[in-house]
Amino acid sequence: MPEQAKNGDTVRVHYTGRLENGEIFDSSEGGEPLEFKLGAGQVIAGFDEGVQGMYVGETRTIEIPAEDAYGERVEALVQTIPREGLNLETEPEVGMNLVLQLPDGSQIPVAITDVTDKYITLDANHPLAGQKLIFDVQLVEVRRSPR
Repeated sequence: MPEQAKNGDTVRVHYTGRLENGEIFDSSEGGEPLEFKLGAGQVIAGFDEGVQGMYVGETRTIEIPAEDAYGERVEALVQTIPREGLNLETEPEVGMNLVLQLPDGSQIPVAITDVTDKYITLDANHPLAGQKLIFDVQLVEVRRSPR
């Protein structure tokens, strides 16, 4: 009987992640399987839960609502600031990703979502926030943790 994935096991899966409109946003196809420890919080919660109980060789489609993936979009994380408030070495463009340094030393990744002559709009939401994610997953391997 094939091995069944349980909490604490290290698993390897091949996957393709897509949005509800069918757009593929990530895939392990053509590369190494994704390896993670089940229940350890190394992947988004809905993905972790979806792999629980799978058998080696099994394929499953896992649908993850936004709240179990990257959360809902938070409009407070979108800010428009004066261009001169941002010291960039290159001309800002929509779609450009930046990392902002906060006064406490922590960093926040942001994406530029709008640029005018005077202002730049920055979005600190995860690019997949607010999206339902659909993963086609195949369990390739299960390694038991020493108990």
